Amino acid sequence: METTDIEINMMPRIGDDAPDFEAVTTHGKLKFSEFAEGKWVVLFSHPADFTPVCTTELSGFAERSKEFENLNTKLIGLSIDSIHSHLAWVNNVLEKTKVYLDFPIIADIDMKVAKLYGMLQPNESETAAVRAVFFIDPYQKIRLIMYYPLNVGRNMDEILRALEALQISDKHKVALPLNWKKGDKVIVPPPKTLTEMEDRIQDESCEKVDFYLARKDLKLD
Repeated sequence: METTDIEINMMPRIGDDAPDFEAVTTHGKLKFSEFAEGKWVVLFSHPADFTPVCTTELSGFAERSKEFENLNTKLIGLSIDSIHSHLAWVNNVLEKTKVYLDFPIIADIDMKVAKLYGMLQPNESETAAVRAVFFIDPYQKIRLIMYYPLNVGRNMDEILRALEALQISDKHKVALPLNWKKGDKVIVPPPKTLTEMEDRIQDESCEKVDFYLARKDLKLD
């Protein structure tokens, strides 16, 4: 089955409003826009409960949930499994590994949310969501999207790094260079006028490769 142009165009993109939905989760029924209000949200899908890679991934989210909380961020997972499967899996993971998957996990048995967010990609699977990650800001705009195939697990360090980079970029109006991590120099936005260019050339507070590429230290809270 080939993905049609219409299906591709319906997939949410960076800068779009996050599609709203109501769903049954391991925390009960919720409306996404109410759940997300005033917070960053990381919405992520996994192919199936009781599978090895998914178990490592959701355990990774749970083990580092405090880091997400410190970044004013809520976690919410999804797979095309029933609520009964989710609850049994959460209990099994807790029993076997002592890790509690205490964030809500959407029981998307009718694939409604997976289709809404483009998590079903037919050339990979028609019945399992790929490993998608959506970063959604407090204005409920989609800011970053990551897709992984079914057989490759995600990198939790990169998810947290990207989330923090988005927040720092928003707060300080800067850009982040290759391999940036907290504490590294940030990139100052390039000048937009001749006057700004001349000021940049004379500015000794920045580390300059040239007027269009300048870095500076950032004082973080």
